[in-house]
Amino acid sequence: MLTLANLITLLPVIIVGTTAVAVMLGIAWRRHHGLSALATGAGLVLALLAMPLALEPSASPPLMRMDGLATMAGVLVLVSALVTVILSHHYLTGYIGPREEFYLLLLCATAGALTLVASDHLAMLFISLELLSMPLYGMLAYSFRAERSLEAGIKYLLLSAAATAFLLFGMALIYARTGYLDLSGVAGALADGPDAWSLAGAVLVLVGLGFKLSVVPFHLWTPDVYQGGPAPATIFLATVSKLAVFVVLLRLVQAAPAFHHPWLQGLLTVLAVLTMLGGNLLALFQSNLKRLLGYSSIAHFGYLLVAIVVGNSLATETTGVYLMTYLVTTLAAFGVVTLVSSPFGGEDADGLPLYRGLFWRRPYLAAVMTVSFLSLAGIPLTAGFIGKFYVIALGVEAGRWWLVAGIVAGSAVGLYYYLRVMVTLYLPEPGMRRRDVSNDWGSRLGGVTLLVLAVLILVLGIYPAPMIDWVNHLTMR
Repeated sequence: MLTLANLITLLPVIIVGTTAVAVMLGIAWRRHHGLSALATGAGLVLALLAMPLALEPSASPPLMRMDGLATMAGVLVLVSALVTVILSHHYLTGYIGPREEFYLLLLCATAGALTLVASDHLAMLFISLELLSMPLYGMLAYSFRAERSLEAGIKYLLLSAAATAFLLFGMALIYARTGYLDLSGVAGALADGPDAWSLAGAVLVLVGLGFKLSVVPFHLWTPDVYQGGPAPATIFLATVSKLAVFVVLLRLVQAAPAFHHPWLQGLLTVLAVLTMLGGNLLALFQSNLKRLLGYSSIAHFGYLLVAIVVGNSLATETTGVYLMTYLVTTLAAFGVVTLVSSPFGGEDADGLPLYRGLFWRRPYLAAVMTVSFLSLAGIPLTAGFIGKFYVIALGVEAGRWWLVAGIVAGSAVGLYYYLRVMVTLYLPEPGMRRRDVSNDWGSRLGGVTLLVLAVLILVLGIYPAPMIDWVNHLTMR
């Protein structure tokens, strides 16, 4: 039975769901792109303001656990979704066709992400994951007249269906072995140690979630989907979707003893090292910026898998810090691509030659991209350095030297292609026409948001104490 306290903790999800219904009714009454975007942004801001009310584990609704980890992840989900809405409005301005449904899909996916990060039951995990994934199919294929966008949506649909099959089979094996679907019940039933059935179930669940996180060798869809999908949909996939899936994987690892079995720990270590090195090596010779950022995201979640392998209390803090730095950096990098591609003009401006000499045309925009790529590379005085420092410290503290070596080697390889992009921004511009942003981009809300993100990358890199304190405060709850 749901109580009033349960409904209060669910208030952010209720607000996002209500906003989705309101936007849908608004579309049925009278289409207006600006009002739909404004209503979506307002709903996300209200949900963000209601997040402190959700931090009450004792009042958690059935099948969910509204603890500090869920609250922290919920805040990051809502902020990332809000930035996506801001960038989407200008991007979709020139789109020929219905534009308002994009915000409806985004709100539904955000509601799925909010419930996914708080899932404490395998059934809720599955329902939330599908609520997150299904709108993404439409978002990625939204500009369906473009062949690559339709291809991206179909590829993500087919591979997500395969991942879901693995996930469900793994859940079935765990249920057959334990008789429980809630995480506490599963942990209690496996207290004496996992057997072959529970280990097989854990591996299949790991495979299903590994598809969503682009863990090597389940990563092949990532560059094609990143390149083909519209830039705002790619932003949402790279930030909100991956964040929510990683948080629920962390919950599973911390709750289920099967993930602490030495054999499975070894498998996770191998996957982490392969993901770190594979993502960086595959990005070395990419000339498409969205594909390069796709491979970069593979590598970054390889680094973050260190927290999954270690799985202690410090791992939760490391996850929070790294996800914050990754999200701010990724939103800034993809935001530049979105602005240069705006308003919608068919294919996105994702070819690296299109950004040659950007500094001489738009110096502030080039500065935003430079700061974001320095952060992705983990250069000191940027947010990315703090996140990478935490991951390395976690690996050293746990004595996982293979993982530490993988982080160092992957970072060294990554530095090459990050610098290649940054150098391109400052090369002399040849005498050919390039795609460019509008002259007033800096006064628009999307441009201001990008400048704020760039400043935030530097502030978090120079003075990370408030971020660390906030993550500590929540992860201890």
